[in-house]
Amino acid sequence: MEPIFKTREEWLRFVAEGMRPVFKRWEVKLPDKYRITMSMISGKTTIGRCYSPESSADGTYEILIRLDQVDPMEVASVLAHELIHAAVGLEHKHTGEFKRVALDMGFVGKMTHSVPGELFKAAIKPILERAGPFPHARLDWSKHSGPPKQTTRMKKTECSVCGYTVRLSEKWLSVGIPECPVDRVKMVSA
Repeated sequence: MEPIFKTREEWLRFVAEGMRPVFKRWEVKLPDKYRITMSMISGKTTIGRCYSPESSADGTYEILIRLDQVDPMEVASVLAHELIHAAVGLEHKHTGEFKRVALDMGFVGKMTHSVPGELFKAAIKPILERAGPFPHARLDWSKHSGPPKQTTRMKKTECSVCGYTVRLSEKWLSVGIPECPVDRVKMVSA
């Protein structure tokens, strides 16, 4: 099937807007101003995040979905989860009104890691069929520009002039980066 949308953001916006009637059915209004994108997200288990309008310079909810998510139903469920946060207010976290709406929409399991149940899947399936293929491919985190991630506890710190090298723990680096004893310049931590 030929993709309908050229970008994943167009696809995400179409799916989000397609969910408006689903939210309305549960007497919850989606915000008018929101942006959705795929992004790097900190945290090993975090696959989505919603930022409040106060975080955005133009007062817009910002929704991020982790770049390694590729299954359309899973992406739609992460999107719906974050849209619930935007619709009910971030102050509810994963309790109260958030939990009520998520359960009503068919999410199951622990609310911090909720998964789509059959009710949710049935409601979202027609939207995904209209959206067509998700124009996105899984991102391999290991292949990137820049220096390789240091995996040791001791951080390499060196002089940019002569190359003098020492290894320091994060504790001592947080106190301050040392000066090279040879060239008397501040060293650089990798």
